[in-house]
Amino acid sequence: MSGSYRIGLVGKPSVGKSSFFNAATMNDVPEGAYPFTTIDPSVGEAYVRVECAAPEFDETCTPNTGYCDCGTRFVPTKLVDVAGLIPGAHEGKGLGNQFLSDLNETDVLVHVVDFSGQTDIEGEATEGHDPREDIAFLEEELDQWYLGILEKGITRYESGYTTEEDAIEEELATQMSAFKTNEDQIKLLIRRLDLGFDPAAWDADDRLALAREIRMATKPMVIAANKMDTPEAQANYEEITADPDYEHLTIVPASAHAEKALKSAAEAGVLEYRPGDDGFEILGEVSPQQEEGLEQIREFLDAYGATGVQAALESALFDVLGVVPVFPGGANGLGNERGEVLPDCYLIPSDSTAEDFAYSLHTDIGDGFLYALDCRTKRQLGKDYEVEPRDVIEVVTTN
Repeated sequence: MSGSYRIGLVGKPSVGKSSFFNAATMNDVPEGAYPFTTIDPSVGEAYVRVECAAPEFDETCTPNTGYCDCGTRFVPTKLVDVAGLIPGAHEGKGLGNQFLSDLNETDVLVHVVDFSGQTDIEGEATEGHDPREDIAFLEEELDQWYLGILEKGITRYESGYTTEEDAIEEELATQMSAFKTNEDQIKLLIRRLDLGFDPAAWDADDRLALAREIRMATKPMVIAANKMDTPEAQANYEEITADPDYEHLTIVPASAHAEKALKSAAEAGVLEYRPGDDGFEILGEVSPQQEEGLEQIREFLDAYGATGVQAALESALFDVLGVVPVFPGGANGLGNERGEVLPDCYLIPSDSTAEDFAYSLHTDIGDGFLYALDCRTKRQLGKDYEVEPRDVIEVVTTN
């Protein structure tokens, strides 16, 4: 089980977003270097890697979902290919409204950027385009979208629809509830910016700054620096990752093309490759041309450690969102009454307690929670125990 996390894949046309989606999910979405190749949001199953706990118990796991490969558990998560990012999306231009609505169904974003600089801001072929413009362009579109909704909340507050006791953070939390924010978070962000709690005193810059803070808190983002198998992209990557203006972003070097090629060759039995690995082994006969292509990919893996597709997804969930993988144990240690061993791996929010974990298994299990048991140490855990990555926990419940 992977909970309900949805990673949104965004990017302007022709940057390799569909290639990235296909490489991550191995689904057949049309790939084409022209705008709106992807019209409807495609939702695919991608996987994130978690070190399996079963070998520690001298057991072999039997996953219900995903799969296990030599002690690495591939846990499913949803990847949403969001269409329609063009200038003015926040004003509803192009597929703007659909884009924003689909985007809001996601928990974290992976922004695919052509670091080779070979596509301009509209997605047309060019040379020497600065990838910084693409990064800024998406952030600005989202900030303007958030600002529009924030302004409505401020207007409601100032027009007296609310009672005098209502604080501005309550009104804004209500107005922006679709972004899964709350009063405490809004209050914290207003304090962080030192704005004070009277919106009449906020100028246009203050409002934009608050919209941006709320956006960064509720739609965190990873940059997939795509097409990194080109010298232009490598030069841009060195420059941008050294620039302090981009320290707030996680930037992952990637080649969706390399990942797709390796996965396709592995499926055909030509080579042995596990997604996210730093190398591969050629098993079958390959033509000189194929061998040359594979050697170029090998050089890329040597330089960057992996193709970056897995790393971008895992960075989004584990590093940026702080999601925690937890294995439910059973009454017989790792197994359940059906004899399955660690059949599930749940991805749950950071700061989750043992009781929260019980509720993620089933409402009834949470309602009847008595205590949890650490399957490694046999230690009894109370409801307030904060789960840690790769915990193996059996929940004891009255239900």
